[in-house]
Amino acid sequence: MGIIGAIWGFLGVNALIGFAIYRLAPRAWEAMTSGLTSWQWVIIVVWTLIMLVSEGYRGFQKKFSPRTAARVKYLRDHPRPLHVLLAPMFCMGYFFATKKTKIVSICLTLGIVALVMLVSLLPPVWRGIVDCGVVAGLAWGIASFWIFTGKALTDPNYPHSPETPEGT
Repeated sequence: MGIIGAIWGFLGVNALIGFAIYRLAPRAWEAMTSGLTSWQWVIIVVWTLIMLVSEGYRGFQKKFSPRTAARVKYLRDHPRPLHVLLAPMFCMGYFFATKKTKIVSICLTLGIVALVMLVSLLPPVWRGIVDCGVVAGLAWGIASFWIFTGKALTDPNYPHSPETPEGT
C-alpha cells in the first residue's frame, strides 16, 4: 500500500503542476509569437528571470520540492488508508502536517487562486507575458520535484523533513 500511495502522490502532484504548464504554455507561446515590442521583450525576459529565481529556485527547489519529496517517502514508509487515498493532497502538506506547513499550503493555494483571477483580467498579450514567467518557474519546479523525489526514495539518509505532526 505504501508504494501505491507514493506513486499516486508523486503522479498527482506532477499532474497538478503539469496541467498548469499545459494550460498556460499556449498563451505564453502566443504572446511570444504575436510581434512583441522591444519593451515587451525586455519585460518578458526580466519577468521570466524573476519567476525562475523566485518561483522555481526559491519556492520549489528550496522549499516545496524537498518537503514534498520527503512526504512521498514518508507515505511509502508509513502508509495509512486515508493518506494513500488522498496522497497528492497529503504530499503537498494539506493535512497530517505541522501547523505551519498546513497554513503555508492553504495560504499559498488561496494566493495562487487570487493571482490567477487577477491575471485573467489582463489584456491577452500581457497575460501571455505573465504566463511565460509562470511556465518557466513551474517547469523548474517540476524538474526539481523529480530530482528530490529520486533522492528521497533512494537515499536512506535523505536530509529533508516531511514536516509531519510531532510524535508520529
